[in-house]
Amino acid sequence: MFFPRLETDLPRGRLAVKLKNKALAPLRNGDFRIYEDSVEKLSAKGSAGDVAVLFDRKQKFAGAGLFDPFSPVRVKVLSNSSSLPAVGSELFSLLIRGALDPRKAGFAACGEATNAFRLVNGESDGFPGLVADRYDKALVLKLYSAAWLPHAGTVAECFFHALPELEYLVIRLSRELSHLPEKDLCGLTDGKLFSAKGEEALRKWDGKTLFRENGLLFEADLVRGQKTGFFLDQRENRAEAGRLAGGKSVLNVFSYSGGFSLYAAKGGAKSVTDVDISKYAIKESERNFRRNTDFPGVAACCHTGIAGDAFEVMQRLLAEKKSFDMVIVDPPSFAKSAAESENALRSYARLARLGSALVRKGGILVFASCSSRVGKEELFPAVNGAVAESGRRGEVFLVTEHAFDHPAKFPESKYLKCQYARIF
Repeated sequence: MFFPRLETDLPRGRLAVKLKNKALAPLRNGDFRIYEDSVEKLSAKGSAGDVAVLFDRKQKFAGAGLFDPFSPVRVKVLSNSSSLPAVGSELFSLLIRGALDPRKAGFAACGEATNAFRLVNGESDGFPGLVADRYDKALVLKLYSAAWLPHAGTVAECFFHALPELEYLVIRLSRELSHLPEKDLCGLTDGKLFSAKGEEALRKWDGKTLFRENGLLFEADLVRGQKTGFFLDQRENRAEAGRLAGGKSVLNVFSYSGGFSLYAAKGGAKSVTDVDISKYAIKESERNFRRNTDFPGVAACCHTGIAGDAFEVMQRLLAEKKSFDMVIVDPPSFAKSAAESENALRSYARLARLGSALVRKGGILVFASCSSRVGKEELFPAVNGAVAESGRRGEVFLVTEHAFDHPAKFPESKYLKCQYARIF
């Protein structure tokens, strides 16, 4: 193993899982989620990470995956064919190659100007409950299912074999996993660091790393940062905003560490104002601007940051009669469950009203959402309706979804959408 302290791959049990008939057709069609109510019988109680071998009622092999007793999705299926390797390093390596190969053209198109990408996007890449992001020579594995906890070391080793230039590893755990009893975590904690270069290199590393995106230099905190340290999924939207920002005053709401802001400045924006509730994020945006003053646009741009609640700050800016040529609204997911979707839509509509009111006539409103619980069919009518209710007219000229390295092959995995509109 590259990471001896990650040898949490304890001998796992094997479960025989008899499926109900209703689970078979979706499984054959590539839906690799076996819910609790689709399980007819287990051969044993089972523990997180046990290899689950799936059978139909006639004892015919139907697939294999990993068992998760803490999730309504009891089995994260990795294979529905007896011709594939058994669950383990050989299958993990095969799945990683299957994820990397379709991305190679996109990697090549980005060239050396970008060295941060999503390598595995959960079930859309055959790894339900696991995400892998690369930041230059650092790999972040984010686990959303307890099924992966005992296998994290093996998965990491497979990535480092596939990409030998990698040097560092960070394990991130979802909030739900972080709250599991210590005995179930296999020695892992959220933000645990490892290094293929040994203990001395690890002692010198705090989990922060610099990376490039379309030439711009950013720092990501891979241990404490949101998601895996940065919002890699918005790369193309940031670039589009940068192309539109020349000569404009820009307001970036929910700015985090200034991704959209830096692109706007590089693209020639005359001024950029960040708004984020986190003072740390505002300071990190300032540091990112200082890192990129070799770009004339960044050096010339007037950049300011406001730490505060987005709704309150936008109201205050309106009261102060402020307006901008471009307003970017990229809020967090307001809907963590289906029950929260209506409230989320109301929040999005309120942001759209405030955002459009802050856009000068003929300016641009960029509105994005990362909530899988609110689809574009619901979001954009709510946004556009709110703009109209405020007395403004919006002309949508571009709608985007997932980037090439964030494939979304299932309806539930489609979360990202972004709309560009001129406001009159």
